[in-house]
Amino acid sequence: MAQKSKILIIGGTGYIGKFVVEASAKAGNPTFVLVRESTTKHPEKSKLLDNFKTLGATILIGDIHDHESLVKAIKQVDVVISTVGGELVADQVKLIAAIKEAGNIKRFLPSEFGTDVDHVNAVEPAKSVFASKASIRRAVEAANIPHTFV
Repeated sequence: MAQKSKILIIGGTGYIGKFVVEASAKAGNPTFVLVRESTTKHPEKSKLLDNFKTLGATILIGDIHDHESLVKAIKQVDVVISTVGGELVADQVKLIAAIKEAGNIKRFLPSEFGTDVDHVNAVEPAKSVFASKASIRRAVEAANIPHTFV
């Protein structure tokens, strides 16, 4: 039997992320969740983290704005799934840089679920959000990182 991919989820305590963490863990993938230190102290989110641990997920402390913590987390896995919310979509360039530095990622899924941002005609405020997601697509492609756009 083939070895399961080790998956890092960034944004795992968010609206979409919590479902991705749960599905990954239940599928038997070694699942890692990068969370800020402050998240571990948040009453509701700490309960969610306890649930993740019960499912077998490993909680890693870090931050999308802390390059060293990103690289350290990424070096432990094969796949990175970003489920960050709209306010952090543009900051995924930091993930791209950390993935390039780590050099071990077989697949990156940036946060852009639901709409093909290259084939949408939207009006504001959605137009700006989609433009930001499209710029992340171009950065992933330019970095030559193996990827999947969902």
